[in-house]
Amino acid sequence: MKISYNWLSNYIKTDLSVEKIAATLTDTGLEVEDIKEIESVKGSLKGVVVGEVLKCEKHPDADKLHLTEVDLGHGEIVQIVCGAPNVKAGQKVSVATIGTTLYPKNGEPFKIKKSKIRGKESFGMICAEDELGLGDNHDGIIVLNQKLKAGTPLSEVYSVSKDYCIEIGLTPNRTDAMSHYGVARDLYAALRSRKIPAELKPFSVENFDPDEKKGNPISVEIKNAQLCPRYSGVYLKNIELKPSPDWLQNYLKTIGLSPINNAVDITNYILHSYGQPLHAFDADKIKGQKIKVGTVPEGTKFTTLDGVERTLSDFELLIKDGEDTPMCIAGVYGGKESGVSSSTKNIFLESAYFNPVSIRKTSKKEGLNTDSSFRYERGIDPNTTVPALKKACELFKELANATVVGEIIDEYPEPVKNQNAILRYHKIDQILGKRIHRDQIKGILNLLEFTIISDTNDVLDLIVPAYRVDVTREIDIIEEIARIYGYNHIDIPEKFTFAYENKNQFDEEFLENSIANQLKYNGFHEVMNNSLTSKREEKNNYVELLNPLSSDLAVMRQSLVYGILQNIAFNINRNQKELKFFEFGKVYFKTPNGNYSENKKLALGLFGNYQENNWIFPNNQSTFYHLKGIVKQLLKGFRLNTDEKPLKSNLFREGIELVTGDHTFGKLGIIQSQLSRESGIKGDVFYAELEWEKLVEFASKKKTYKLAEVPKFPGSNRDLALLVNKEVKYLDLYKVAFETEKKVLKSVNLFDVYEGKNLPEGKKSYALNFFLQDENKTLTDRDIDKTMNKLLEKFSSQFNAELRNS
Repeated sequence: MKISYNWLSNYIKTDLSVEKIAATLTDTGLEVEDIKEIESVKGSLKGVVVGEVLKCEKHPDADKLHLTEVDLGHGEIVQIVCGAPNVKAGQKVSVATIGTTLYPKNGEPFKIKKSKIRGKESFGMICAEDELGLGDNHDGIIVLNQKLKAGTPLSEVYSVSKDYCIEIGLTPNRTDAMSHYGVARDLYAALRSRKIPAELKPFSVENFDPDEKKGNPISVEIKNAQLCPRYSGVYLKNIELKPSPDWLQNYLKTIGLSPINNAVDITNYILHSYGQPLHAFDADKIKGQKIKVGTVPEGTKFTTLDGVERTLSDFELLIKDGEDTPMCIAGVYGGKESGVSSSTKNIFLESAYFNPVSIRKTSKKEGLNTDSSFRYERGIDPNTTVPALKKACELFKELANATVVGEIIDEYPEPVKNQNAILRYHKIDQILGKRIHRDQIKGILNLLEFTIISDTNDVLDLIVPAYRVDVTREIDIIEEIARIYGYNHIDIPEKFTFAYENKNQFDEEFLENSIANQLKYNGFHEVMNNSLTSKREEKNNYVELLNPLSSDLAVMRQSLVYGILQNIAFNINRNQKELKFFEFGKVYFKTPNGNYSENKKLALGLFGNYQENNWIFPNNQSTFYHLKGIVKQLLKGFRLNTDEKPLKSNLFREGIELVTGDHTFGKLGIIQSQLSRESGIKGDVFYAELEWEKLVEFASKKKTYKLAEVPKFPGSNRDLALLVNKEVKYLDLYKVAFETEKKVLKSVNLFDVYEGKNLPEGKKSYALNFFLQDENKTLTDRDIDKTMNKLLEKFSSQFNAELRNS
């Protein structure tokens, strides 16, 4: 959220600099992320003064140039060469003196220097509107009022202002601080509690008085008080639509809003001043001179301001006219037909309090997120609707010459009740670890506008302000006290005391931290990705959200791979070359019987260089075997021995499963090329996903170890480099190998896959390792060769495989 320093100063008076204000806000929980200096005119016209043209004649060597003598005040007269057609002696003009930097409206900044133009020296520049950044006109120089004195800074003539934009990283629960007055209120409480002089200027509209006492021409009927607890409105006639004054435009520009006209700017001013959204209807378009607030039948068509025809649902709250024609989606977006236009003369100004849940459902359903819906769906102050209207009326009278007709309509059938709460002093001491003086606690609560009903038996009975919708529990009030008192003022104790309890129990958290540390020592970085994602396949077992924020966040994830791929792509775009990530996270499924399941996984991803290139390893690219080695190292820590089985999966181009008996503990391999490309990644991504819950279960069991006799006879390894068709999978070779030789073949491992140069078209190379061992004798070379030949013949006959020679 963006706050204007000058705007904020309307509500709080303090001598603190903007930097110290930012530090105080951050200390109270309103974290300031950035401070930017904003100038209403870039450069603030520094170095530009009023000059009087004393003499003007044609340049002797140029038909379109003039040679002028200009009085810059204080007795300084300079010669300036000017090319403007309208320059004349006797004019008061704007002069950029030597050393001034100008920021043109359309162009790059440039510095004024002493120069020679066609042989004549020039000591400055007589400026046009666009050259000073004041507008787009370049037809000629600016001719100023003759009464101005030479030497007057032009910034005083044009009332150039300087401001600061304070950007606050506001948490979603703090709707009370989503306005300049709300921030000022918080800042005031913090400063006063720390005995720093400050004055809060109250939000007062006591002098409001309608111009015409007759009744309001528009009547209001609330059809659904549950969805609209309060609706207020006022009728304004004979408004004059025109640009807003500079002060209002500058405020809006500072926080990133574009001024439109006085009517729109006033509603934006009230919204960002007090956090109360307003909506203006063209009063002449309200049929039957009546407003109804309620729902519409399912399927009702309605065209909004953006020109989109929308099909409404029966739960959406609408503002309708006397003939039940929709005019506005309440609290979210206006209608095309009822809005204020350039021809509008009379308006009905709405200020309301809508049910937050209703607004949120409508906003998400329609895919509309506006400044108004952002506040309504989080909960605003129901007591601000009428004061905000009165303040708006004052501005409409001042800036649009409007006439206020009749009293303000205020339909409030069931007033929102204040929240009561209790606060125990000993609980504050316990949570904060420090005893704050009881009078100081009550002082902070009073500054935060909490009402103390009673103070008995170490317990405070409180009424929470209506605008603090986030304060519902005792712990919330303790947090309020802590942040205003100042977290930095809560001392860290010199010593900690605790009671040691020896628990002979398995600690999953310790195990997870140990694995995370092991991965970090191997150069991996931990990531945490959103559990919400988009549907990637048409499946029925997704866990779907009832009210998703968007289609990209509509279901719970079923794999960690997509998050890891996004992390890799993000870092590739920032020229990172050694990418190693891991994540502990859950995946979610809907079971066939309608129940839900969630499982925790450990994912690892490798891309690019395995380690920084150096003279020993000039091209140290990550491979499948780097990943496999890391995974094997992790499993070794669990004392878990697994077998490898080839894996068929839409996720992996090549992959293996790690199994023990009937249990799969993980899978790893090379991500499908198409999936990598869809994520914006060019190159192989190596990915592993381990079944963390199974690993935890295995680690938590008290194990009994069976001792096996060391084999009496040694085993032997043999390697084959096979040239096969591209469609042949490692899984196929793996299965055939064990079908062919069941007695002495103990394991088959794939240790290299090659596709590229020097291979026939449509071929790839697999490098396989075979471990052979006989429990009853030592295998001879003849025995081994016989077995290997048998395997090779089978591979050749079944897969047309052949030995690769190079």
